Amino acid sequence: MAENFYKDNPDLAFHLRHRDLEEAVDQREDGYKQAEHYPDAPESYDDALDSYEKVLDMLGELCAERIAPRAADVDEEGVHLEHGDVRYAEGTKYNLQDLTDAQLMGAMLPRRFGGLNMPVTVYNMMSELVSRADGSLQNLFGLQDIAQTIYNFGSEDQRKRYLPRFSRGEVDGAMALTEPEAGSDLQAVQLKAHYSEDDDCWYLNGMKRFITNGCAQVLLVLARSEEGTKDGRGLSMFLCEKCPGLTVRRTENKLGIHGSPTCELQFNNVPAELVGKRRRGLSRYVMSLMNGARVAISSQALGLAEAAYREGLKYAREREQFGSAIIRFPAVYQMLVYDKMLIVAGRTLLYEGTRYMDLQESYEWKIAQAESRDDVDPEDRKKAKTYSRIAAELTPLGKAFTTETANRVAYDAIQVHGGTGYMQDFETERYYRDARITNIYEGTTQLQYIAAIGGIMQRTLDPVLTELSHIPFEGKLRRLASAVDMAWDKLRKAVNYVSERDEEDFFELVTPRLCNMETIVYVAYLMLRDARIEPQREPLAERFVLDMLPQVDMEYEIVTRGDMSLIDDHQDILDY
Repeated sequence: MAENFYKDNPDLAFHLRHRDLEEAVDQREDGYKQAEHYPDAPESYDDALDSYEKVLDMLGELCAERIAPRAADVDEEGVHLEHGDVRYAEGTKYNLQDLTDAQLMGAMLPRRFGGLNMPVTVYNMMSELVSRADGSLQNLFGLQDIAQTIYNFGSEDQRKRYLPRFSRGEVDGAMALTEPEAGSDLQAVQLKAHYSEDDDCWYLNGMKRFITNGCAQVLLVLARSEEGTKDGRGLSMFLCEKCPGLTVRRTENKLGIHGSPTCELQFNNVPAELVGKRRRGLSRYVMSLMNGARVAISSQALGLAEAAYREGLKYAREREQFGSAIIRFPAVYQMLVYDKMLIVAGRTLLYEGTRYMDLQESYEWKIAQAESRDDVDPEDRKKAKTYSRIAAELTPLGKAFTTETANRVAYDAIQVHGGTGYMQDFETERYYRDARITNIYEGTTQLQYIAAIGGIMQRTLDPVLTELSHIPFEGKLRRLASAVDMAWDKLRKAVNYVSERDEEDFFELVTPRLCNMETIVYVAYLMLRDARIEPQREPLAERFVLDMLPQVDMEYEIVTRGDMSLIDDHQDILDY
């Protein structure tokens, strides 16, 4: 077992130092004026990077030495429901206490509420480290987005009452969205919220299902506040606390992620507070929450993939067959090389997406401050809108890529181990079970494609791709970049073909293919850019381009062939 999960992963350190967070951090730190009031606030961008690295270093050590050794016992013990109360595994209790003692439970919250004021990018690096140690713990640590949502959309009174408690680890959170008859279709949510003028309070009645950490002390609840409505325009966001009227009816018996309770909840006249404005629960607040949820699951997936890959590599180097370590067999080492390439590519995509989230958040904060003075710069509004659109495309593409990667890498890790990997004596069996949910919850891969396709059709990333394509690559990188240039040209032609054809059935059919093309082209440019910064990354970039660009060619041929029989023949195939 490694002694530090951050220090032994140079890829994470590379992204911390080279993701160009300077503009976002500068605004987050009020031009570093916060250092005048808070002794732990940085005085410059370099000072901020050093601070982030120290936190990641501390967490990396904690994950390696304390959290990871408890993971197998947490998985075996799981959670228990006794008389309506959910009990965590003993190891989970120790883990949460360790994270609280390290003052990491308010990572992104402002310092005035006891938080660390971390950027989204750094927070997700923290989440990746936690996930590598114990994937189920991330489902508790990662729910800091609940506090962030209260900060973003709640009243100042709600912030003052709740956020310091989150930062101190006194309360935990959950988001209660899904219902028995409303899974991914949140517009169908039926849990009722009614307002009582007698005591000036909202009350919640109904059921929620598949709620991660539904036993939490503080819940954000999507509920129908407008009588007679049936769509998303009748939904609002509410804040409530654990009380006698809120009952955990059951906890799910799951394939994996055993340390995290998944609950079915019954709301019986639960008192609640409105968060933000009525009718904006789904259209504004949940959509914002989902961006954070997508990157949280992406970081969870990468942490699990990293753990599974390392177990597979370690076993391949130690296991001998036919007089040789199996790592020397091409069928084995090619599998591991491909997995490593996918992990690095996924990490590149994730942290590029979180960088745009950081920029979006910083400009939205700047605009909010200026609005109070009636002094908003139109250029700031333009930048906030641009970064928001880019993040809205990259977060679903990132979740799709990283979670499918986690499933592939966990599968391969068992394959490297052979029959022993199927046994609970080895960690790989747990990684495989834990990874399986990542491309399902917070929106399946198929739903991520639907979320991303609007930006692809509008060519949201074209200015970014243009900038990347104009990087002055040299030598092998220039030759590889030329191949990516041609792939990008095919991507644009495919998008134009679909747009001009303007047929809904055909559009839905080719959506996953266009998403795959966009992801490969964008990540290929990013990996070439990073290889130019650090030459040791060149083999990874080369492998990605050579292995993945043929997929772009294949998708292009299928899309532009425009064969509707692919739809017409489906029923015949299913009935065969």
